[in-house]
Amino acid sequence: MADSTEKPSPARGDPTWVAPALSREDKTRVVGKTPVFFGPPLAILTDGKKNTMEISGRLNLAAERYLEILRHHGLTLSEPERQCLRHICNTGFMSPLEIRELPLEVRLTAFCCDGLDKAALAQKLDAASFADLVVVVETLGF
Repeated sequence: MADSTEKPSPARGDPTWVAPALSREDKTRVVGKTPVFFGPPLAILTDGKKNTMEISGRLNLAAERYLEILRHHGLTLSEPERQCLRHICNTGFMSPLEIRELPLEVRLTAFCCDGLDKAALAQKLDAASFADLVVVVETLGF
C-alpha cells in the first residue's frame, strides 16, 4: 500500500480555493453583484430607473449593444497607421471629442515612420463613422 502525499484540492468555501478562469460562455452566467461607480454617463443612462433590476438591465443592454458595435465596425489599418494613432492616443483616456478629432490630430502630428501616409490616413478617418473611430481607439487599447 503506497502512501499518498497528495493533498485534496481546495473546495468552494475553503479560503484557499481559487475560482477557475471563466470562458467567454461562462461569463454570461450570473456572477453576482459588483459595486460600480456611477459617473455622469451612467447616471444619465440609468436616469429614472427605480430599482437594481432596471438599472442592471439598462447597463447590460448598453453593454450588449456596445459589444456588437465592436464586432461590426472598425477600419483596416496598416501597421504604420496603427503606430501613428497609438502615438496620438498615448495620452491615455480618449474622450468622445478627442476621438472625433483624430483626423485633425493626424494632420497636425509630427509623428513620422516608414510607410505612413498621413494625408491618406486622415482621409480614411474623415470618412469613418464615429462607431468606426471608437472601435479603432478600443483596438489600440485606449
